Amino acid sequence: MLKLFRAVLVWLAVLSTPAIADRSFMVDADWLAAEMKNPKLVILEVRYHPHRYYTVGHIPGAIQVQRFKDLGDNTGRSIMLFPSKETFQSTLRSWGVNNDSTIVLYDDSRSALTARAYYLLELYGFDMSRVKILDGGAQEWTGFNELTKEVPMVKPGNVTLKPANPKLFVEWTQVYDDLVSTRNPRVTLVDARPKDMYTGKVIRHAVQGGHIPGAMNVVSLDATDGQSQKWISEGKMAEFYKDVPRDSTVYVYCHDGFRMSLGWLQMKTLGFKDVRVLNGGWGIWDRAFTLPVVQGDAPYDEEFAL
Repeated sequence: MLKLFRAVLVWLAVLSTPAIADRSFMVDADWLAAEMKNPKLVILEVRYHPHRYYTVGHIPGAIQVQRFKDLGDNTGRSIMLFPSKETFQSTLRSWGVNNDSTIVLYDDSRSALTARAYYLLELYGFDMSRVKILDGGAQEWTGFNELTKEVPMVKPGNVTLKPANPKLFVEWTQVYDDLVSTRNPRVTLVDARPKDMYTGKVIRHAVQGGHIPGAMNVVSLDATDGQSQKWISEGKMAEFYKDVPRDSTVYVYCHDGFRMSLGWLQMKTLGFKDVRVLNGGWGIWDRAFTLPVVQGDAPYDEEFAL
């Protein structure tokens, strides 16, 4: 009987423990070095300063991704609205991506930039078992390997994408409805930007300072190590997101689509079941001018308090 009681306790403990998803999409430099001769390998570099692809160099065989031009809508109200399926598909094909390609993404920004590319690939239905992120990015590679300035010749690919998955994104109209109007208790809004931008103390890359009413501030970059450029441990990351209800639908946003994609990916790996990215981020909300904005540390100010 005692053994049965202990077994039940263990079973209940397992059920109450948040699921930690597999981080197998994260690879290191040794893994990448071993895959360099794989004919289906496509390496994509997304640097914060794109010129460094040429001036500093890149991983041998890597193709340059220009983070704003290639990962956003060049003609919309905000350049970081999602590119259309057709546009992104054409871009991927120009990089030599096929349906059976193994894609390795890396950057020099704690994987925030690669997270945007990773997100778009999932948004449009690419086989994500074939997509990897180099944990530690360029710094991880240069620890024991060299960069090159040689630009690879690329044979155009034939990848075919799917329509955008509606369960992975949200438009500003739905955010307004759920957080400003109906105060939907089943929805949580996360602002992934630095705290001084959230509070409105600093206005950068925006017209206004502050945050969307109802948003809580969880700075996604803080869940990475600034020195190693790698993610923190799963346990520490779970603690980092402990105030975000796991049973809610989570909307996440930032200024331009990168930090929110990182937050989305972090929560995804922690086992959150329903996390959606705000299409266009703060750039869409901010530039509407008439949409409400809250300043300060609290999700709602006095004007919007219940």
